[in-house]
Amino acid sequence: MARGWVWAYEGYEPKEERLREALCTLGNGYFATRGAAPETTAGETHYPGTYVAGCYNRLISSVQGRQVENEDMVNLPNWLPLRYRIRPAGSRPGPWLTPDHTHLVEHRQALDLRGGTLTRRSVYEDGSGRRLTVEQERLVHMGDPHLAALHTVFGAEGWSGELEVEAGIDGDIRNNGVARYRELADRHLTGWETGTEPGSTVWLRCRTVESDIGIALAARTVASCGPEGNGDHRAEPEQRPRSVHQTLLLPITPDAGAVVDKTVGLYTSRDPAIGSPLRAAVAAVDGAPVYARLRASHGKAWADLWQQAKLEVPGEPGHILRLHLFHVLQTLSPHTAELDVGVPARGLHGEAYRGHVFWDELFVLPFLNLHLPEVSRGLLDYRHRRLPAACAAARAVGREGAMYPWQSADEGREETQEVHLNPRSGRWLPDRSRLQHHVGSAVAYNVWQYCQATGDTEYLYSKGAEMIMQIARFWADSAEWDDSIGRYRIRGVVGPDEYHDAYPDSDAAGLDDNTYTNVTAAWVLARAGELCRALPPSRCRQLLELIRLDPAELDRWDDISRRLYVPHHRGVISQFAGYEDLEELDWAGYRQRYGDIRRLDRILEAEGDTANRYQASKQADVLMLGYLFSPKELAALFRRLGHPLDDEAWRTTVDYYVGRTSHGSTLSSLVHAWVLARVHRDDAWAYCEEALIGDVADIQGGTTEEGIHLGAMAGTLDFVQRGMTGLETRDDALWLAPATLPQLSKFRMRLRFRRHWDVDLRLRAERLRIAVPDSERPGVRVRLDGSAYVIEPGTARWLELPDDDGNHMSGDHPPGGS
Repeated sequence: MARGWVWAYEGYEPKEERLREALCTLGNGYFATRGAAPETTAGETHYPGTYVAGCYNRLISSVQGRQVENEDMVNLPNWLPLRYRIRPAGSRPGPWLTPDHTHLVEHRQALDLRGGTLTRRSVYEDGSGRRLTVEQERLVHMGDPHLAALHTVFGAEGWSGELEVEAGIDGDIRNNGVARYRELADRHLTGWETGTEPGSTVWLRCRTVESDIGIALAARTVASCGPEGNGDHRAEPEQRPRSVHQTLLLPITPDAGAVVDKTVGLYTSRDPAIGSPLRAAVAAVDGAPVYARLRASHGKAWADLWQQAKLEVPGEPGHILRLHLFHVLQTLSPHTAELDVGVPARGLHGEAYRGHVFWDELFVLPFLNLHLPEVSRGLLDYRHRRLPAACAAARAVGREGAMYPWQSADEGREETQEVHLNPRSGRWLPDRSRLQHHVGSAVAYNVWQYCQATGDTEYLYSKGAEMIMQIARFWADSAEWDDSIGRYRIRGVVGPDEYHDAYPDSDAAGLDDNTYTNVTAAWVLARAGELCRALPPSRCRQLLELIRLDPAELDRWDDISRRLYVPHHRGVISQFAGYEDLEELDWAGYRQRYGDIRRLDRILEAEGDTANRYQASKQADVLMLGYLFSPKELAALFRRLGHPLDDEAWRTTVDYYVGRTSHGSTLSSLVHAWVLARVHRDDAWAYCEEALIGDVADIQGGTTEEGIHLGAMAGTLDFVQRGMTGLETRDDALWLAPATLPQLSKFRMRLRFRRHWDVDLRLRAERLRIAVPDSERPGVRVRLDGSAYVIEPGTARWLELPDDDGNHMSGDHPPGGS
């Protein structure tokens, strides 16, 4: 396999194992399983985990004498267990072997990104020189989302006898993959039952404690051994209270090894068109083909998926980007479109953030819109189904409209914890991040961008319009007029920064006039007005009646969208009102004392201080505006708000916050790279490189092992797709304004734009090639540097890119091809 399609680890490093398990997770959008070795159990070194998208359960814990309720994505019964030991002829059985055993002499594991499989080769040798070679391959089927399989080949060297193999399903599982959650209740499963079926099949079923989701797994384990691969070796089942196991004794010699195939089916009561999860799981296993055919159909499904999400970048950046794309597609596959799920911030790869849905679709959907728009639409439907809950949340605090939660899970209620643990100080602290109401603007932005990319006016005029209007209504009702400044103000919020959740020495939670919040609220209000004007009159009347909105209110919305307050100080856009009054931090001193200060908030709290006192941000806040909006659109937004914003003013603002950000979020370096690519190009690559290696090098210090950072991974893909090309989808055209970095000046991607599939875009040095597949549809309209082009179906065209001074590069157009 080509290295560009393989992510491999040589040797065994116990301290790195949990990180490798997260990065070697296999999934299909419906469920995912961490890359733990099947012969290991949960502990400090290993953490097997299997998670079904949207499968949550609620538990109550006691923290500091108070009852705290949390809803978690549930770690389901472990289907992986398969352990083994040698039984040499004339000798006592050897120990059960795992990579942690001293008998391990060789170890390698490789993730095949093209085919979606995880392979492992381990070699064990005992004190008598007897060797056992284990070559194992696993898959979580991309074609049939309910199937997974484990294919293991054993070889003997220097001995003959029997191989004892024990395979099973373990239902005695807890959610304890995140150390700082271990004081909280973690037993989400109950009601275990086990059983057997003819044909070497065993099963286990249980349910979640509070959400009462039924879960069933069935496993068929068969073996072949000897020179002729005799497949008559059947497993002997053993039922235990919370697990079920099968044992095989297989003859093995240096000339004749053994093969064990384990095929697993997984269903829950949330699945449609089934009578019983157990019957469905058993039927899936019974009907599954042999491993070779299962692997072939799985590989075909992955090949089809790669065809739709093609992104080719040379060198090591391209290698990492392909890994990122692999994990995005495993979490949000075409199967996701049929599910009632959102974007889990940490993928289906671990238990950090409890599997909750934050604002990460803001970084994910722009990429999916141009590759798998049906998945984007399904993810937006998750938000629409929870629109009533968002409206109820707004009413509960005396507001109109929809107040989406900062953390969402199953029901759409606010799932943000009341308290959170600072592992540095050991103290539980109030969590005010629920005041990040800007998540509503993210929902509206995602609706608008999806409809611009796809031309899906049916969605925009129906579900999309309902969400945008109710979010706009919330912002309009949140805005208060202030005579003293002649502006509307939004008070008591928290911005993306998160370090600042109150003013110093204030008992009141939240801040006033967070610029990111106010500007995005103004954008939502403006889009709502534009949408009402675009809607067919009958639909507009119907919509206003549905949400009980007086049409006269739209004039007030327009006024607010033009007169929301945006604070400034010393020629800089302020992060929030009063930001300039905060103290400056001794950045050099803290770096000297602590080294890594990404989580500066925890450091300061452990010292008895607070980040609220300082001009120090966890991540991009004001600069997030440069991520969401092109330079021209951002300048237009500020003009609408009565504030001129030229390139110099924006550059001054960027410079100000670059030096005051600790990058305590993986998203921060991504946003800084995006913004700096157009402001200080020479400085952008350092941030881009940090965004690329954020998870693979675990630069946040032990967080990736708890789950990947899905938004950051998808964001790096979109950094190439839109950040480097300046790609916008609006007015039924592709708008391009490339601003490439030397390290990313050559790439190729395939897009789906409107009704055109497989639009091929290649960037080579100073030229951009666009090819449109043959069809009966109208050509693709392209806008570049003030010029308009139409690329007709069945043709390709090279476009010259302007240089930094806006001049077109000279040179002949090469013919079609690379």
